[in-house]
Amino acid sequence: MQGLQQFVAFAETARHGGFAAAARRVGVAPSTLAKAVGRLEASLGVKLFHRTTRQVTLTPDGERLFGRCQRVLAEIENLEAEASGTRTEPTGTLRVDLPVYYGRRYVLPLLAQLLRRHPGLHLDVRLTDAKVDLVRENVDLAVRIGRLDDSTLVARRVDQQGLALCASPSYLAAHGVPRRIEDLEAHAAVVFRLPTSGRDRPWQFRQRGTAVELSPVARVRVNETEALLAAVLLGTGICQLPDLLVEGELARGDLVELLPSCRPEAMPINLVYPSGRLIPARVRVAIEALTALRRRAPHA
Repeated sequence: MQGLQQFVAFAETARHGGFAAAARRVGVAPSTLAKAVGRLEASLGVKLFHRTTRQVTLTPDGERLFGRCQRVLAEIENLEAEASGTRTEPTGTLRVDLPVYYGRRYVLPLLAQLLRRHPGLHLDVRLTDAKVDLVRENVDLAVRIGRLDDSTLVARRVDQQGLALCASPSYLAAHGVPRRIEDLEAHAAVVFRLPTSGRDRPWQFRQRGTAVELSPVARVRVNETEALLAAVLLGTGICQLPDLLVEGELARGDLVELLPSCRPEAMPINLVYPSGRLIPARVRVAIEALTALRRRAPHA
């Protein structure tokens, strides 16, 4: 058990970026954590952290060990939760990773209801459009939009998202209305910069039953979805936006949908969580709560 405590000290220090922050989380003195990490480095014969007066950062050896520690400690936590099966009330911190606009608009209200039902539950939410490694980042549950590339994740489809090509009435009055996909080359494009790769997301269409992809020349480039909507509302150009994001603007006439007959197929929205793990009570109740998202998607 002494060895396990050293690994816990290392993992918490790596997760929080320093001994002081980790010590506050664990409830011990920073010097206690520093000594435990030092003993672990000595027993392993490797340096796990680069230390300065202001921060500690992982070495390459530390990076590899941290990934393994996250998985092992998560399993221990799950075993503890499973062993206490007589305690039906979920407790602890639920760590959730959500896409920005969808998480804020549709998922957070359901999670707030979950907290009201379970006072022993705490919530740690990350809103990001970048895809993170759930195991490495110690995330319990995530919402992912689009095709899933990671076969190690368990996925439950709960919703779907279409894409609508939109512009403001003021932009169209000044520049005309495109009638065909080919007409878009003559227009200003507002594009989304993918946070993971830094590349522009292509526009997708369906024409006579065939998928068509267009990479427009960007006049405006934005890396956050709701800021993308704001730029289009300001009349800066044409943009392809999630239909769930713009349904209100389209209904009010603040935006106009272009080429609606060329919309691509809707993308799935899934709840995902790591496979090969026991599911703690806090995750089970969250999955049950978020299945309410299916009400938005009759074909999900």
